[in-house]
This record gives sequence, C-alpha cells and structure tokens, in this order.
Amino acid sequence: MSLNHIVFGQVSVPVLAAAFEMDESMKGEILCFEDDLSVGPLFILDTKEGLANRKLWWQQLAGVQPVPVAENGEVPAEGEITPEAPGDTERLAQLKAQLKEDPELEIWIWAGQNARDVCGYYWLVSQLYDFSGRIHIIYLNNLPFLNEKGAVFYPTHLHQILPKEFLKAKKLARAVSLAEFELDGEEWQKMMNENAGLRLLEGGKKIKGEPAAYYDKELLQQSSKEFQKAHKVVGQVTGKFKYPVMDQFLGWRIKELIKAEQLESKGELKTIRDFEVKLPGGPAIAAEHSEPEA
Repeated sequence: MSLNHIVFGQVSVPVLAAAFEMDESMKGEILCFEDDLSVGPLFILDTKEGLANRKLWWQQLAGVQPVPVAENGEVPAEGEITPEAPGDTERLAQLKAQLKEDPELEIWIWAGQNARDVCGYYWLVSQLYDFSGRIHIIYLNNLPFLNEKGAVFYPTHLHQILPKEFLKAKKLARAVSLAEFELDGEEWQKMMNENAGLRLLEGGKKIKGEPAAYYDKELLQQSSKEFQKAHKVVGQVTGKFKYPVMDQFLGWRIKELIKAEQLESKGELKTIRDFEVKLPGGPAIAAEHSEPEA
C-alpha cells in the first residue's frame, strides 16, 4: 500500500512532515490545497465559469487588476492565478490520475476543527466518489492533545499540534463511508447553491453560511473617531474569535465599508498596513500650516 496525505494550507505541511520522521509507516506525499473555500463565492464552482468568477473575487481581495476572462469562461493559466488560489483544480486532476494509476494508493485527508478544513473536505468528497474505500478522513474534532508544556489543549488547526502528537492522531484514520460520500457530496452541492459570502463551522461538520458583511459590525465597533491603522482594527477583531478570520478577507470588508462611506480612510488602499481608517466625523485631518500672505 502507498499513502498520500492531504492538508488545506501550507502552514500544516511542516508539522505533518516532521511527524513522518518519527514514524516511517506514515510516510507519503503531502498534497496541499491552497484555496480557502470557507470564504467567497462557490456558485457553479464545478464549472469553468464558476472557477473564473472565484478567481476574479480573489483578485478583488488582493487589489490586483483583474485578468480578462475569455467569453467561454476559460480560466487563465496557473501562473496568472493569485497566490491565494493557485492551481487547486490541477492538483485535484493530478490526485485522480495517481489514484487511477496506482490501485494500492490510499488517501488520508487531515482536517482540523475549522471551517476551511471542513469546507475543503466537502469539496474533495464530492470529487472522489469513484475511489470510495481508498479515501480516509482524520478529523480532529474537539479532541485533546498535549502542548509543548505537557498541558492538555483542544486545537482547532493542524499546525497547532506537535509532530509527535500526530502519531496518536493517525489512529483516528477511517475510510469515508459510501453514505458519507452521498450525504457530504450533497452538502457540497448545497453550499455551492447557497453561495454565501462566508461559511462558519458551528460544530461537528456543520457549516453555516453567512453574508459577506457578517463581520462588518465588529469592524465598525473596533474603529474610532481617530485614525488608526487598518491592520490594527483587523487585529482587534480577529483577537476576539475562537476561529481565526483571514486578514485579507477583513481588509476587503474594510474597503467595502469605505466605499459605502461607513468608514473614512487616508493612505493608499492596498494592504491593511498601507492605510488608516476612522468612523465618519470626529477630528478632521489637520491641514498643513501655511504662512498668511502679506
């Protein structure tokens, strides 16, 4: 038997790779899917048009000038795709090809208790039905682990876990059942059709869709009548939540609030470190002092 591992996001790769050095039986290729499917449009994502629309949305978040999309919905080459969503379609095609070529290959999907990993799992399950029996899930849902000080904690993300603790976690690997392929595949279809701006994990594998503006109220509450860096506002919001929220997503929401004139800004609206924001009204920007004319 050969083994491949799947994670969602590069930050999970080093700790899992380090665990392989402690247990030869776990060794295998690590395939990392980059797109965070817990945010942004999912409508008809199983089509070229859906993929192209999602790519344009990522460009909007990154402040990148959109690359024109062909009338037939062709997605631009991978080299043109923004860093947040590069080539996941190609990675999936590669994975399917490997499964077809090697009938002994098994896949372990590693998922932490967070919306990104769970949404990624739903997407993969919807794509891998033909390989049932060979697809395994390791879902670290509300499970205790030991931290560096030997204290018990409940991680939400894989990268929070010590490499040696993965040796314990591997015992949780189980095949995704036919019933799960059916039900979880249907769940993915529902998520695409709902096309919420944001998806939150409510517990277990339950995902709840919310509008893109879900965090706008928090962003406004953390803003004041005085100018402050946008990244400071974002940090104050993310610091309040159990599950982290992508800085880039919140930065995009701040820009939308500026467009709606619910916030004022100064500086270039690039990254959240490039500009400042405040609530409308309050102290005005001080004008440069100039000597009166004689």
